Amino acid sequence: MRILILSRNPALYSTQSLVRASYRRGHQIRVVDHMMCDLEVAQATLNVYYRGEILDGFDALIPRIGSSVTAMGTNVIRHFELKGVFTATRSDSILRARNKWRCYQLLAAHDIPIPKSLLPNFLELNESLIKSGFDAPLVVKLLESTHGLGVILSESHTNAISTIEAFYRLKEKAMLQQFVKESSGVDIRVLVVDGQVVASMRRQAMQGEFRSNLHRGATATMVRLTEKEVFLSRKVCELLELDIAGVDILRSKSGPLILEVNSSPGLEGIETVTGYDVAGDIIKFVERKVRKQKKLARKARL
Repeated sequence: MRILILSRNPALYSTQSLVRASYRRGHQIRVVDHMMCDLEVAQATLNVYYRGEILDGFDALIPRIGSSVTAMGTNVIRHFELKGVFTATRSDSILRARNKWRCYQLLAAHDIPIPKSLLPNFLELNESLIKSGFDAPLVVKLLESTHGLGVILSESHTNAISTIEAFYRLKEKAMLQQFVKESSGVDIRVLVVDGQVVASMRRQAMQGEFRSNLHRGATATMVRLTEKEVFLSRKVCELLELDIAGVDILRSKSGPLILEVNSSPGLEGIETVTGYDVAGDIIKFVERKVRKQKKLARKARL
């Protein structure tokens, strides 16, 4: 099988883990930077060029798309989708998960427990709505952020209002969220592949920090999930139509809350902590889907 990985940096742990897992199972693998791709359309024509070469003949695509390059990354993925190449993570699913507010809207509509959140209008900030509806401290989040960047803890309503106004002046869209005090800088990262929970870890923020991202110095340990946490992780991926995802959960006094869903989850932390070959599961999932797709194609030709 010929597999194409879209990644900005082939040396990243997650990319290399997928490459190693592919080689172990006898596949051909190629890594290209999606930001270096040119896209061409004409009648009945969809071409993807990489440094002047047409990328063609691949059985499967595994996207590793960062939040800062979502638009171009999903455009490249969509090209391959329309050409009939199996994609481990679909372009529309990435867009659904990447915008935090869009994601929360979908989860709320399906009765998934999430932290209480507010998307203020961009013309006139309703301070009374914020003060009456949320207890301090509050969290201010950019709608598209990663690794904890663009996530600020405001100790007072006044500070939260000033922060969101500052974001608006910079033409950045942000939302407010109730801070879950009892989580104490701890969250649970769950890795889901093909509808099954394959690994999980507990992340503890470093002292003086409320964000539990490993990129920000958090530590991680193995954790046993409750039945409800397993159910919610799988359900969220089903709703977002994500076959591969990292689901972040907060353990609140009212039960587990879905904090975030990552369509391109990092593998280094969870593989290191758990010792589990998540990349291997991803490649096996791709194999199953490609075999099924080829079988259906053969039947259609008969």
